Amino acid sequence: MVETEVAIVGGGVSGLSVAYELQQRSVPFLLLEHANRLGGIMRTDRVDGFTIDAGPDSLLVQKPAAINLCRELGLGARLLPTSPPRTAYVVRKGLLCPLPRESVLGIPTSLWSLVRNELLSPSGKFQMSLDLMHRSGRVGGEDDESVATFFARHFGQQAVDYIAEPLLAGIHAGDVNKLSMQVLFPRLVETERKYGSVIRGLQSLRAPKSSNGIFRSLPGGLEELVSALVGSLAPESVKAGAGVLELGRADRFNLNLSTGDIVRARQVVLTVPAYITADLVNPIDTTLATLCRGIPYTSTATVALSYPRAAVRHHLNGTGFVVPRVERDIELMAGSWVSSKWPGRAPRGQVLLRGFMGGIRNPDVLSHTDEEIIKAAHHDLTKLLGITVPPTLKRVYRWPLLNPQHQVHHLVHLAKIDEQLKRHSGLHLAGAGFRGVGIPDCVAASRSTAATVAAQR
Repeated sequence: MVETEVAIVGGGVSGLSVAYELQQRSVPFLLLEHANRLGGIMRTDRVDGFTIDAGPDSLLVQKPAAINLCRELGLGARLLPTSPPRTAYVVRKGLLCPLPRESVLGIPTSLWSLVRNELLSPSGKFQMSLDLMHRSGRVGGEDDESVATFFARHFGQQAVDYIAEPLLAGIHAGDVNKLSMQVLFPRLVETERKYGSVIRGLQSLRAPKSSNGIFRSLPGGLEELVSALVGSLAPESVKAGAGVLELGRADRFNLNLSTGDIVRARQVVLTVPAYITADLVNPIDTTLATLCRGIPYTSTATVALSYPRAAVRHHLNGTGFVVPRVERDIELMAGSWVSSKWPGRAPRGQVLLRGFMGGIRNPDVLSHTDEEIIKAAHHDLTKLLGITVPPTLKRVYRWPLLNPQHQVHHLVHLAKIDEQLKRHSGLHLAGAGFRGVGIPDCVAASRSTAATVAAQR
């Protein structure tokens, strides 16, 4: 029997951030992770001179929680910007079309960038320009709406197909007709409320453009952040290879572990996916479990491939591309030119590329073998980039049910979860499924949760 003040279940970035904040506040804790490694999807492999991020590879500057955490951990001087020119592309009719530089999430912030937009037909550009006619105050209803509905109201259907779907829904591997605008892109919703026209609002809000772009990484990949977090924690407070099989409660919470141990804690923070959370809380509260199961997830695969630079005809000047769902001849959701995006990720004379597959577009992707996934990714990259040889390095990373889908009215659903949680003092839920999908959101939400835990001691 192990006694602790706080038990943290899950050793991904959310769990590690909770642990870090509790340690900063001198609150005793025990972090429990079922896998033998910590960090979850933040994983970096180093193979034959290549540095490969298996999951996310960047931190967003505009959401500073993760950047600030890096600085607290002594990693500030190691943060790297993306290499110029930072051009991103969208596939249209089988060709790579650059996004205008003067744009935010694909939305033009100048008339010139709208006119030069290669993604839209003349009628599509005209539809997008009609956004400028919207007056201040919310044009649509006050309730939440899907990303597709928001974009269709402001910019027309072509903008939904070639901007919103691949760029906004694609980064979440989700359905543009179901994902919540209010949760995922609150800045655009607030811009609409204040200015009416989203384009006009973005023009007014536009900050001076940074010469270093809006993304940062670390020379050794994002697992550097995981290593720094783990290294900052007391070793006896972290237990990998110890999954929680059952959660119960009497005077304290009781956690039965896969190792055969039992942990007793005054408070518990669950940072695992919502469907795993549901299984753990079911013996305590079936209503809460049902609410947690109501948060859907999708599965994805990341494919890392390398080629000799001389065998790739495309100039690869930029960060990569996204693929609209209407481009049905391409299985990839997106591709990243890793060795063009970040310095030092591939040996001299080689290029490192990553392809992303699955999500709502191909929910059965993980039923395929690694070789089948590699073949499909290589086929699409060959077609788009003019590659003439097979890949020299091949890696497939599988992420089953790890992309939470914050759909329309997610905030209403979350409010019901929070109301039910009031029945269970000392039980806290964190993680991407609930209050934040990206790394910065997870860090911010987890540290806030830890502050709540500390206040309830």
